[in-house]
Amino acid sequence: MEEKKSSVLFNFIAPIYGLFYNYQKSRYTGIIEGVKGEMNISSFDTIIDVGCGTGALCAVLKDKGMGVTGIDPAIKMLNIAMSKPENKEIEFLQANALEGLPFKDKSFDVAISSYVAHGLEEEEKKRMYAEMSRITKKYVIIHDYNNERSFQTSIIEWLEGGDYFHFIKNAESEMKECLSEMKTCFAEVRIIKVGVRANWYICKLIE
Repeated sequence: MEEKKSSVLFNFIAPIYGLFYNYQKSRYTGIIEGVKGEMNISSFDTIIDVGCGTGALCAVLKDKGMGVTGIDPAIKMLNIAMSKPENKEIEFLQANALEGLPFKDKSFDVAISSYVAHGLEEEEKKRMYAEMSRITKKYVIIHDYNNERSFQTSIIEWLEGGDYFHFIKNAESEMKECLSEMKTCFAEVRIIKVGVRANWYICKLIE
């Protein structure tokens, strides 16, 4: 099967992402500590990071005492993640949420995805949200942009040709409208601002 363009791109830029691994760990640690009063993610046992890249978020979640699985379509991203000594107890797997994940329903307490959704087309986002809801018991967390974009971000995202501009206008409504097996995915969607230009979109599963 021909490798998809997105995987080709992220395999190519994986070494650059690797240079920012420690910086990303520091940023994720600050965010998780900062939202603890509203969403204590470390109170759950298991979590999957969908689109984990070089594994920086996975490392932080493992430090918080969680059982962590990280998936990504780009094998070179995963190779960097697996090369980090602190990640030896994390399960990394090459997989793509858009093509279905090799996990049973309700396999994890929480699923999280960081800066993946905004780059997907509308139908792709729907598939990702539905698949994340399928494998999760409690919450799906989408860590991504809010609508307070910078000029530089607008230019970069326009050049990349993703769905960024649609995403920042419609993120909450698209998550609320998510369907899985013809049923609504989420009972509610709550938004926490975690940075100047970033939100956590916290989607609670229907019990």
